[in-house]
Amino acid sequence: MAQVDMVNRDPNNINNHILVAFEDVLAEPDGVHSIDCVWRLSYSCFECGKNCCYKILTLLCGICIALAWGCNFAITAFDHVWWWTPCLRDFSICVGCWQKVYGTIVMCCCGPVCEACGMMFSRIKIQKC
Repeated sequence: MAQVDMVNRDPNNINNHILVAFEDVLAEPDGVHSIDCVWRLSYSCFECGKNCCYKILTLLCGICIALAWGCNFAITAFDHVWWWTPCLRDFSICVGCWQKVYGTIVMCCCGPVCEACGMMFSRIKIQKC
């Protein structure tokens, strides 16, 4: 069984779109700065609130949600292995027969007509005066 990477918890970068760092949310442009202690305390409160709230939410909901997603992906895999892939294979086999019949009809009926028209129009020459 594979081990969980406790350092890099997003190795495939699937959540890069979530910016939750203080600098990505709050910023004071040049010309309008709060008092330094307010800025430092705001940073501390933001980080503490974000971290505490996230940890409490993951403690209360994370395991149940992970179980639900695991079941969801198990059902998806089951559907594909036991239903969709065999259905698509059956469909492609049946359609393959009709493709051969249709191709034969087109080649026998339309092929000679198109070939005759092509030969007739191939003799047309356009000259500039």
